[in-house]
Amino acid sequence: MVSGNVTEMENTIGYSFQNPELLLRATTHSSYCRESGVSAGEPSNEQMEFLGDAILGFLVSEALVEQFPDYSEGQLSKRKAHLVSASHLHQVAQQIALGQFLRLGKGEEQSGGRAKKTLLADALEALIAAIDLDGGLESARRFVRQWILGSVDWQQIQVVDHKSELQEFLQGQRAPQPRYVVVREKGPEHHKVFTVRVQVGATRLAQADGDSKKAAQQAAAQIALERLKRNEVGTGNRKTD
Repeated sequence: MVSGNVTEMENTIGYSFQNPELLLRATTHSSYCRESGVSAGEPSNEQMEFLGDAILGFLVSEALVEQFPDYSEGQLSKRKAHLVSASHLHQVAQQIALGQFLRLGKGEEQSGGRAKKTLLADALEALIAAIDLDGGLESARRFVRQWILGSVDWQQIQVVDHKSELQEFLQGQRAPQPRYVVVREKGPEHHKVFTVRVQVGATRLAQADGDSKKAAQQAAAQIALERLKRNEVGTGNRKTD
């Protein structure tokens, strides 16, 4: 990232770095390091992403407790899951045009890396870490509250527990309880994508991906419930009076 790009990035996010090297590291993807033969003295953003994930989780939790003092732990957790999800972080990264500032390897560039959801979400977490390391937690807090929380419509955040809804629906049909099976895991250890299948007995109801096992289970349960209500799949059990 050249000096002009640093200034443009700083103007966009409303924060000026005392140490621009932190911003450079936050926007350096591992593919760039591998293909460019960069020395260990200039690592990729993976460790900063790890740190940023923890900082983001704390700051979002803090803000939610302040915003909703009467909410239960479950209600807070559901809102937090949305706010720190790859989908939401990807949207924020697009708002600040983070993709155009990334240093990518040629292969990642050619495969559309600047628009990839998980890559942008990871880079945003690294950026949060860079701000914290450069200006302290209060600077990171201002960034998170402006960009991660600032445009959130709290009423639109999904807080429905699809797993509970599916379980209740199956109970009403006198069908066995659903079982969730992880069929695939892909991606680096610190940021995996999980594929989960939900089934009743030997009947496969639906399958979905998520950036955590819980998120994938919720997505699979939602799809399964919709398919059951449309009679696209059955459970092998019929409700009798």
